[in-house]
Amino acid sequence: MRQSVMIVHDLVTTLDPGDNLEAEHRAHTLGWLRRTDDVFRRVKPAEPPQHLVSYVVPIDPATGSLLLVDHVNAGLWLPPGGHVEVDEDPRDTAAREVHEELGLTATPEDKPRFLTVTRTVGIDAGHTDVSLWFVLPLGSDQSLTPDRGEFRAVRWWSPSELREADPGRFDPHLFRFLTKCGL
Repeated sequence: MRQSVMIVHDLVTTLDPGDNLEAEHRAHTLGWLRRTDDVFRRVKPAEPPQHLVSYVVPIDPATGSLLLVDHVNAGLWLPPGGHVEVDEDPRDTAAREVHEELGLTATPEDKPRFLTVTRTVGIDAGHTDVSLWFVLPLGSDQSLTPDRGEFRAVRWWSPSELREADPGRFDPHLFRFLTKCGL
């Protein structure tokens, strides 16, 4: 197994699934990583048709609020993040995406908290993202410089606002993430 894929394999192996679906996603991902080294997106939007993503979920430790972005391509409120470059460590991807998308020099937690396997929707629909969800403790008063080319809006959502919102407007796994994190 290629060294960069071994790093991903190790990250996924350490994840403790929060529910049966995450356990299925973990088993799927570990099998996929054992079968191929072609796990990094090489050509936009979908080559190979299944590839790695690092999500970063900024959470205000004082309030439990999450920073989400209204993503232009997906048409959903999502955590910031992006595709893992060829041979890039997903933890480095998370830090890079925080800088590119929010204008922050900040380091998310070292280990992902959550794993999902999702068919994409929106403009680039039709491929599968294997997403590692990293948490970034961040005060909601932090000044941001969002990437206006990728996002229609950026906002903090309290857990109660999220529970009252239409779940169809968000990543389909967001509410499972909230449950796993106790929010």
